[in-house]
Amino acid sequence: MKVAIGCDHAGIAMKNEIIPILEELDVDWEDFGTKCEESCDYPDYGEKVSEAVSKGNVDRGILICGTGIGMSIVANKFPGVRAALCSEDYSAKMSRMHNDANLLVLPGRIINGKTAEEIVKVWFKTDFEGGRHQRRLDKIKAIESRINK
Repeated sequence: MKVAIGCDHAGIAMKNEIIPILEELDVDWEDFGTKCEESCDYPDYGEKVSEAVSKGNVDRGILICGTGIGMSIVANKFPGVRAALCSEDYSAKMSRMHNDANLLVLPGRIINGKTAEEIVKVWFKTDFEGGRHQRRLDKIKAIESRINK
């Protein structure tokens, strides 16, 4: 599995804590930036990661900003991206089981590193259930098709 990871200045510390977790999980990752704590604009990095997921260049993505809200807004603009903002492991688990989320958004200024670690591990270890949930994802795809005409 290949994962794109990106953040703004508010998420860089958490991104640097998550990368070793990805390695522990044997997940191949690519860092889309930012790589410094200097103030920057979250849409720039959210776009890079979300586009990589949308185009199928990577299997999944992770985005981090202060609250996670801005990155979530950006990510869910892209066709085929199902970004889930998660602040605890139950939402992470359900985002995979029921929504087949392919992009995890974390709030770097709201949760601590231990919580982020739990979320990331659960998110990568949880599979999509399919079944009735696939029917719902198909409806989302149909909406995207109508909107993107």
